[in-house]
Amino acid sequence: MTSELTLLVLRLAFIVILWLFIFFIVYALRSDLFGQRAKRLPNDQQPAAPQQAQSAPAPAQAPRQAAPAAPRAPAGANDVPSRLVITKGAKNGLEMPLGDGPLTIGRSNESNLIIRDDYTSTHHARLMLWNGRWVIQDLDSTNGTFLNGTRVTVPTPVPTNATVTIGTTSFELRR
Repeated sequence: MTSELTLLVLRLAFIVILWLFIFFIVYALRSDLFGQRAKRLPNDQQPAAPQQAQSAPAPAQAPRQAAPAAPRAPAGANDVPSRLVITKGAKNGLEMPLGDGPLTIGRSNESNLIIRDDYTSTHHARLMLWNGRWVIQDLDSTNGTFLNGTRVTVPTPVPTNATVTIGTTSFELRR
């Protein structure tokens, strides 16, 4: 009787372990295919440009919106890069304007800069204008985001002509 009970317990344990294994495989596939949701910054750490645009009344500011860089331009506004240049990787030589909104980088078709390689996550990183400076934020990517060879773990300002590496692609911010 005890050997039958032991066999039953072992069979049930095997089935539970098998289902847990299948669950972890499905979870890993889902996470790889759809990525993780980007985390929102706390309200006190939101980028400066979007907050100013939301707080300004639209009718009174209509004539001034012709020059959007003027309201947010600090004293060193000439130092703010205006374009992203890919210096290494499959899209070497590609230049794109930065604008003033956040730029998402990853394998997803929803990204502003799509990098398709085995070392880039679906939602890999975000480049955003924060208090007049461009900042790179890693979105919990698997292989990391690097600024001049150092892994980025917190939102980090990106100096002009500094090398940012994501997967096998490197790029610089230039004026």
